[in-house]
Amino acid sequence: MRKSNNFTGINLKSVMAKLPILMYHHITVEEGKGLTISIEKLEKQLKHLAENGYKTFHLKELLQIKDLPKGKNIVITFDDGYVSQMELAIPLLKKYKLKATFFVPLDFLGQTDSWNTSSLEIMTAEQLKSLDPKIVELGFHSFYHKKYTELSNAEIEADTRRCLEFVSENNLNFSPVLAYPYGKFPKEKKHNEIFKKILSANGIQYGLRIGNRINNFPFKRLYEIERIDVKGEFSLLKFRQKIRFGKLF
Repeated sequence: MRKSNNFTGINLKSVMAKLPILMYHHITVEEGKGLTISIEKLEKQLKHLAENGYKTFHLKELLQIKDLPKGKNIVITFDDGYVSQMELAIPLLKKYKLKATFFVPLDFLGQTDSWNTSSLEIMTAEQLKSLDPKIVELGFHSFYHKKYTELSNAEIEADTRRCLEFVSENNLNFSPVLAYPYGKFPKEKKHNEIFKKILSANGIQYGLRIGNRINNFPFKRLYEIERIDVKGEFSLLKFRQKIRFGKLF
């Protein structure tokens, strides 16, 4: 029988590290709510992470390690590739020496978010290339920003392959990680198995949903990694509770 190394009977080496993953979208200089957060609140949250010793990671870094360092660890992500992320979030990430992953729907580069407001601008390919890779990692957010639950297996594979072709054609540096549009992915067992095989066969190593729970690391479900949906109306107290406990009941 394997000996435990503390009086509770728990083997400390077998305890998995906790890894919250934050999900942001649009940033505004005004008051934010829902998927839009004000720059004032975003700065308070990032400042809290920096002042409390959180270490940030790019997802590609997690692919290379088996264990997280001791202490507080976190991943920061932004969806949809908004220009506001480049203009408002990146200066704050630099200021507080933090890293983030930007998930980008590639068919909309240089356009607006037609699936949402149809008014918020999305970065161009050239703007994506200009981002400092030490601060920002680029990840896939599908090509057409459609719910995978409403696509056939063939359509999902075609969308994934188009993503890979596009980044190659445009000389973009993307990590093999994917955030599902709307957080939606096939859950029926057979469809889910095929879905994961499609992603794996096309080199996608992590798939991110929402879920609002804290992950254990190493990840057990590589294609169901959960993120905390940070809302624009969150107080700093609620933000602190979410990164500690995940889903609040």
